[in-house]
Amino acid sequence: MAIEFPLLKDIIILLSSSIGVILVLNKLKLPSIIGLLATGILIGPYGLKLINAIHEVELLSEIGIVLLLFVIGMEFSLRQLYAIGATVFIGGLVQVGLTVFITFLLSYWFGFTWEASVFLGFLFSLSSTAIVLNLLQTNNAMSSPHGKNALGILIFQDIIVVPMMLLTPILAGQGGNLELALLALFLKSILVVLGTYISARFIAPKLLFLIARTKNKELFLMFTIALCFVISYLSSQMGLSLALGAFLAGLIISESDYSQQATSAILPFREFFGSFFYVSIGMLMDVSFFIQHFLPIIGIALLVFVLKSLIALLAALVLKYNIRTSILTGLMLFQVGEFAFILSKVGIQYGILTPIANQYFLSISILTMLFTPFIINHSHAICNWILLRFPSKTNPSIALLDEEKKMIEEDRNNHLIIIGYGMNGKNLALAAKKSGIDYVILEINAETVKRERALGEPILFGDAVHEHILETVALEKARVVVIAISDPQASKAILVKIRSLSTNVHVLVRTRYVSEIAPLLALGANEVIPEEFETSIEIFSRVLGNYLIPLDEIEQISNAIRSNNYEIFHHSKFNLFK
Repeated sequence: MAIEFPLLKDIIILLSSSIGVILVLNKLKLPSIIGLLATGILIGPYGLKLINAIHEVELLSEIGIVLLLFVIGMEFSLRQLYAIGATVFIGGLVQVGLTVFITFLLSYWFGFTWEASVFLGFLFSLSSTAIVLNLLQTNNAMSSPHGKNALGILIFQDIIVVPMMLLTPILAGQGGNLELALLALFLKSILVVLGTYISARFIAPKLLFLIARTKNKELFLMFTIALCFVISYLSSQMGLSLALGAFLAGLIISESDYSQQATSAILPFREFFGSFFYVSIGMLMDVSFFIQHFLPIIGIALLVFVLKSLIALLAALVLKYNIRTSILTGLMLFQVGEFAFILSKVGIQYGILTPIANQYFLSISILTMLFTPFIINHSHAICNWILLRFPSKTNPSIALLDEEKKMIEEDRNNHLIIIGYGMNGKNLALAAKKSGIDYVILEINAETVKRERALGEPILFGDAVHEHILETVALEKARVVVIAISDPQASKAILVKIRSLSTNVHVLVRTRYVSEIAPLLALGANEVIPEEFETSIEIFSRVLGNYLIPLDEIEQISNAIRSNNYEIFHHSKFNLFK
């Protein structure tokens, strides 16, 4: 007698369909997220009706969201989170507040009740944490300025969705004591923050050490997953979201020495369950409704794209970021997010959102999600296109102060240009100063420019992607340009602009991965120094030192490897693996 397990059949249909659709889209070089959303539309209740256990699939998708936020949390730390605190609260408040206000005005003008108008503002103010962070990870842009901005604002959205849920019954006239509910939420949030800090600093490292010393991989995996779901559950029980709890659980592990091992253990599960999330979102879309109301849906979706991008851009400008970073931040957050779908169900439950309005909302939201991978993957090209159409005198990223003009009026020749004043830029500037090399620094962080100029550094505020800025620092007379920023896409754009102005200047680019060497060399870089490449050289240099290999021979091997980009390991007399 066969054992009935209806969900198994639906999972088989879901996975088989996803594989087929993604294979087709992969041939067309389209992102897999598009394939998963399209799969949901195809096999869902409004498509071919192949899936019956829709609620169970939604539950599996929740696991995907939890694991995604858990991994994101593990890749951060409490120190990094503290560093973007202003972005979380100031940037998030500006983005959510302005979106709610403008949506309220437009919705009320179109005839919605004031309660429904406020609620629609809640819905459209939320962006997709799952999609944006996934794409930022894929593009290695989590550590970029716009990546950190997007993360900070998304964290604020994940927090603010809880008060929105508490306010929904109040809007419907069925709420209790709002002041008491908000006070309780505030106290719970403080308790969660304190619990996270104590766990990350004192409890989790000791527990993970005890687990790790057993050398039992299965036990380590079970403990990691259990920690994730326990903290997520406790967070939801306290009135906060599951996803926020998962992010906090990741933060707790990130403070230990075992975060990398935990991440590698969780990643396969995250990818598997994450696919259910995108498919479940696609299932919500009523294709016939979309076709019948095609023009208004497209029009409103475009309006959402423009308004949300501009509002997020403004939030970044309020935080004193340059125009380029602000535009990129806006292009990250234009879509409507997954928590808006959860919130919309609450609105329907209390009668604030009508079924027709909800279908409009679903169609618009899914449409913005479908376009998100395209926009984010081409965000730098879009940003460059926008900046080229900005009048130079009104563009904050290329406007020069009077004292900067005086500084650059010096007759520079054979000088060094340093683009980016992070750790690498600072060390290079220090070395140039001690060696008597004339140099000038370009930096897009206004506070850094102000602080370092007060200390006497020849530093200018400007985005090196602009021709005017490069001409200002006499690029055509420079001997060497070093691109020392952490954004790989911006580095490529700057390199292309440098080569359009000068073919003689020696350009050295700092990057993170060896895989980025070839594309940068193809764009005209003379040398590319990847961090992981130099780390490997440092490791084997120290190993050889412990084997008492002479220092001059170690230096010779290191230079040979640098000049041949790892080819030395395959066919040289220095091949260590012979």
